[in-house]
Amino acid sequence: MMAGWQYLAVLALCVAATLPLEFVLGARVYRRPRLLLATLAPVVVAFGAWDLFGYHRGDWWYSIRQTLGVRLLGMPVEEWLFFLVVPVCALLTFEVLGRRRGRRDR
Repeated sequence: MMAGWQYLAVLALCVAATLPLEFVLGARVYRRPRLLLATLAPVVVAFGAWDLFGYHRGDWWYSIRQTLGVRLLGMPVEEWLFFLVVPVCALLTFEVLGRRRGRRDR
């Protein structure tokens, strides 16, 4: 039963670990929702399509024991969330590191 929550727990930890980058270090990712959406949309479409294609071809599968069982277009909702959470965490990190590097380069 608990195994089904592991995927979501890892995603939540990723969000929790990078959230301070927005509010403490000023990444400004969440404060620009249109730009965030424009950045995430191609990622979700491209990787979602790739995953769906591979899943429906039988190249891989999703364990019912490791997910909650809620599916969207045949894929676990956790997989779709992965395509949102991981890029947002990467953007937060990139924004903070890029800003710090920009200060050093001046």
